[in-house]
Amino acid sequence: MEEEIVRSFGRGPDGPRPIRLTRHFQPYAEGSILIETGNTKVICSASVEERVPPFLKDKGLGWVTAEYSMLPRSTLTRVSRERANSGGRSAEIQRFVGRSLRATVDTSKLGPRTITIDCDVLQADGGTRTAAISGGMAALVDACAWLRARGLITEWPLTHLVAAISVGVVDGVPLLDLDYEEDVRAHVDMNVAARSDGTYVEVQGTAEKQTFDRPTLDRLLDLAGLGTAALFQAQRACLSDVVEIQETGNRNPAA
Repeated sequence: MEEEIVRSFGRGPDGPRPIRLTRHFQPYAEGSILIETGNTKVICSASVEERVPPFLKDKGLGWVTAEYSMLPRSTLTRVSRERANSGGRSAEIQRFVGRSLRATVDTSKLGPRTITIDCDVLQADGGTRTAAISGGMAALVDACAWLRARGLITEWPLTHLVAAISVGVVDGVPLLDLDYEEDVRAHVDMNVAARSDGTYVEVQGTAEKQTFDRPTLDRLLDLAGLGTAALFQAQRACLSDVVEIQETGNRNPAA
């Protein structure tokens, strides 16, 4: 008889944690979202600046980038406050977030301006980088709506939604949306970012304690698909009044 798996929030192996998106969390930002996935909480704010990096000067293209930071008591013990141009983990994560968000942007329609998505972790319980992508996407949508409302762009620059979620193998069982206690015990750890058209932006998979085979990889990707579907639903519900999102077939994001 198999031992029953006990997970946070009473969910099964294929269950995501409760998802909550609070819009306009920071009223001064052009777009802002507080995303909560279980006990993980991340503020994602979008700032519009009328400039671009030097490599895009005079090309008529825009840019989307991201920064990521963990607040000192977002974890069980205090982490040092991060400084500008920090390296290591935070630099790798913010590149991951930036790449994921740019996968849905037609920069020729954005104009010569930069949208920076700042992702600050208030509380960490696993999956902070994936929450930053999912929340950052919603903040990016609102920033583009802000530009459109002011006539600063004439065409909608976003083609799809993007979301990300973690999966892994814990005690031999593939699981969706790992919390911290599961993440530290995982034999296989993976982060999956995908667009709402079903294509992948990035898959980061690592054998932490043991290697994995193709059937396990396929199962983890199937689980990730369930998780991103739930995130897309939450994004659409949060942004239901923004009808300009031109997903496949020009569907309303709330549909």
